[in-house]
Amino acid sequence: MKSNNISVQEKSLFLFLLFLLFSVNSKLFAQADPQQVTKETFKGKMALDIRDSKSDWTPYLPKKAPVGSPNILFILYDDTGMAAWSPYGGAINMPTMQKLADNGITYSQWHTTALCSPTRSTLLTGRNHHLNGMAAITETADGYPGASGRIPKQAATIGQILQDNGWSTFWVGKNHNVPEQDIAAGGPRSTWPLQMGFDRFYGFLGGETNQWYPDLTEDNHFVEPPATPEEGYHLSKDLADHALEFIKDQQATNPSKPWYMWYCPGANHAPHQAPEEYIAKYKGKFDDGYDAYRKWVLPRMIAKGVIPAGTNFDKFNPMPPGVANPADNVLDWNKLKPEEKKLFSRLAEVYAGFSEYTDAQVGRIIDYLEKTGQLENTVVIYAADNGASGEGSESGSVNENKFFNGYPDELKENLKYIDKLGSPDTYEHYPTGWAAAFSTPFKMFKRYSQYAGGTCDPLVISWPKGIKAKGVVRDQFHHSTDIVPTILDVCGLEMPKEYRGVPQYPLSGVSMRYTFDAAPNTKTQKHIQYFAMLGSRALWKDGWKAVALHAPLGGKGHFDKDVWELYNTDVDRSESNNLAAKYPDKLKELIKDWNDEAAKNLVLPLDDRSAIEVLGTERPSSEAPRDLYKYYPGTSAVPEGVAVNVRGRSYKIVADVDVKDANASGVLFAHGSRFGGHTLFLKDKKLHYVYNFLGIAPEQKFTSNVAITPGKHVFGMEFNREKAGPNGESIGTMKLYIDGKEVASGPMRTQSGKFTLSGDGLCVGFDSGDAVSKEYKTPGTFKGGEIYGVGINVGKIEYSDLNNEAKRAFSKD
Repeated sequence: MKSNNISVQEKSLFLFLLFLLFSVNSKLFAQADPQQVTKETFKGKMALDIRDSKSDWTPYLPKKAPVGSPNILFILYDDTGMAAWSPYGGAINMPTMQKLADNGITYSQWHTTALCSPTRSTLLTGRNHHLNGMAAITETADGYPGASGRIPKQAATIGQILQDNGWSTFWVGKNHNVPEQDIAAGGPRSTWPLQMGFDRFYGFLGGETNQWYPDLTEDNHFVEPPATPEEGYHLSKDLADHALEFIKDQQATNPSKPWYMWYCPGANHAPHQAPEEYIAKYKGKFDDGYDAYRKWVLPRMIAKGVIPAGTNFDKFNPMPPGVANPADNVLDWNKLKPEEKKLFSRLAEVYAGFSEYTDAQVGRIIDYLEKTGQLENTVVIYAADNGASGEGSESGSVNENKFFNGYPDELKENLKYIDKLGSPDTYEHYPTGWAAAFSTPFKMFKRYSQYAGGTCDPLVISWPKGIKAKGVVRDQFHHSTDIVPTILDVCGLEMPKEYRGVPQYPLSGVSMRYTFDAAPNTKTQKHIQYFAMLGSRALWKDGWKAVALHAPLGGKGHFDKDVWELYNTDVDRSESNNLAAKYPDKLKELIKDWNDEAAKNLVLPLDDRSAIEVLGTERPSSEAPRDLYKYYPGTSAVPEGVAVNVRGRSYKIVADVDVKDANASGVLFAHGSRFGGHTLFLKDKKLHYVYNFLGIAPEQKFTSNVAITPGKHVFGMEFNREKAGPNGESIGTMKLYIDGKEVASGPMRTQSGKFTLSGDGLCVGFDSGDAVSKEYKTPGTFKGGEIYGVGINVGKIEYSDLNNEAKRAFSKD
């Protein structure tokens, strides 16, 4: 007779199967909203005994995409004019993009908003950028519906719609749609990628980052780079590595699911940084200068079919009065000194090498998709988010952060770095002349929304299974708002009128799918599109374009006094022939249309204040501003947007430290990078404070006149602001202290703007990313003692009182 006793092995197997069943059921139930499963929707039978009941899994199963649905790979570069890349006739070799163009469609009149956050928001939601709260970049947010810097619930994202309908969703690279004050370890994450419809994220949340020492986020937390430049690290390669990892992991477990990947490399945004072997490919290719490039590239663009024959271009300098910001002037190439020409050419070479190197990394992804048979049914979109950037000033820059601090570049200073361009030693940007050249044949560049130089950008779409046309050009006028409708169209989906209980804004764009197999001369299905950015504005309607003469960030206001121009872009692609005097009624019609569109899309008020004014505006966050900020060791770097703000004011720093070793050394406090920042550290038994003013040599360094002894100490400094300098910088006196006694002092100047846009945050006990000072190497971890805490005061408290407060607040006694 068989025993009823259960063996240990049987019991273990039973428990394991029970655990397995619970795990599977948990995952299935996690896909459903319990409130949506009711007695009425349940189609099974529930009786007293499960043996008499019948289950119904239907309400709990995740929705599946239709069989045969395509994958979507959307590659989005930054800061690229239409005349830069080889598929459009430019000098920068882009073999991966060319391969896709040869097997798909190249668009010649695809437009953006003229700036990154706004364009990216349109590509995320399919709504105009003001409906997304993105009047400009997130760092310029203001308390108006169209400029809040927060994508509202009325604008569901393409990630959310695809995720809900059975697609795996990934976001790799740049974000720049999270409010600056929310980029914080303890801050709200409602607009971070995982909360906006993406399963996975790896990249950076801000507008730019150092390509050698990036500020990285993985999913919902900050991470450090996996390697250093000395170990061969570069962000472009790292992003491709993670993109491949995401796809491979998904295919290993859910190969029947289609996927959507938004792949946004740091290129071509500053800092322009790339491996030397890619920069070397372009040696001498830009030696003739930007004037010559402009004349060289236009016939090539015409031959490629992306610009109509007979197109001319206006001289790009000087511009009509009231259009160009003085900071955007272009120096006459023929009047440059030989060493200046060499510098300017080298800056263009670095930009080109950066672009091609990144294209090579994209090529790794395309090759993998081809090898695994996925490319055939993958819609690949390859584009750029705005025109070439003029933020490098007329002289170019080895530290682009000077632009955002309103501080002029100096050729003499920049020439010192000519042999280091593209390396970790520079944070560079080419001069405005190259921005104008890479925008051929159009006027102006990034930030200027009224002219095509800021808005007309490269776009290639390839889909072997779904596009019959190969290697063709399409001239229909389209806009970044049209990408989401196109993706929904090819996926057989619609944007819901209500999403998660919230009525939705209608899509602002139209699907471009009709262009996939249409005749080349098919009329565009786009009817009207407004433009507005940083005070500049325009409106396109059925081939006509009205343009208001106003400089972005010009600070002049009086928008009602703007003079308007009129162009027929169907016959005048370069916007060279102003027809305002000839067709005043048409101009009047378009101006009225702009006002109507502005009202519908929450565009007002217009804002043309300077970069310093706009970026320096205090914005509310979950933490109110205070006089005293306390930081402790063991935490990750505090992002710039939520760290203590010492700009334009007096401040004091104190560090409560127990020195246990006479040779204790390392960083007590650091904020920023070598391109702008300050740091308090111990080295060679001395206390040091360095303020690195915009990376301009030499560093402002202060060293104690006494040696550090073992024991408990309060190390500190104070800066007393006395006046403003000619470029808005603060000028004053710095004093260094040990235990309340002054040990060094001297004059010092501090930046008016942010330390860096790359995200190098505030650190205690180490220095993340790129080191603030040459006096130590990253991470400069403090050794030989214990840091109890660091306090920074921006109020009016006396240093002696802060010193005592530090002892009380931080000391473990």
